Amino acid sequence: EPTKQMLDYIWGTQVLLPADCRGLVKLIFTQHQQLFSTSHQPATARSLGLDVAAASTITLMTTHPEKVPTGIKGPLIIDGLPMGALLLGRSSATMMGLFVLSGVIDADYTGEICVIVHTLFPHMQIEKGQRIAQLIPLEQLAKTVPPCQAQSRGEHGFGSTGGLTLLTMNLNEQPKCTVIYDYWGERQSLEGLLDTGTDSS
Repeated sequence: EPTKQMLDYIWGTQVLLPADCRGLVKLIFTQHQQLFSTSHQPATARSLGLDVAAASTITLMTTHPEKVPTGIKGPLIIDGLPMGALLLGRSSATMMGLFVLSGVIDADYTGEICVIVHTLFPHMQIEKGQRIAQLIPLEQLAKTVPPCQAQSRGEHGFGSTGGLTLLTMNLNEQPKCTVIYDYWGERQSLEGLLDTGTDSS
């Protein structure tokens, strides 16, 4: 059907409208190819990044980080090769008070690409289709380095290849002080920590 429409346009008298072009793109290109043929194109001929937009309307109710879906699935395919990418914010979004936490999209990641954002001004609404981040395609330069795990990342993201490493300290061994205070004839006592010891190595 796409070929028939194109031939009708070339050798016929039918007019190919913009809506027809968009339909042809959806029929001809795969989902990954559409990433670079529709709305995720570089802004200019020398732009390094591909703009990424929110797939749905989201309201940030707190200052905590939140995931914003983009509707884009990895990997990024450029010239027929899977590429990794850096996920960075856009200056225009930052000026609006929307901060993007940068991330790395691996070349073997096949899940949906999400953008981690936060704001210092809660109740901020991100509209569907609003461009909030950009992908900077990167070639994998460590191909010759043996990986820690044999399997590919697949659809697993956000630290799925390892758990968190946290420093823990026994605060019971740190110096404490008991504080007694009177308030309207009622006496209360609290035990406070004088030194956490976190400044010692």
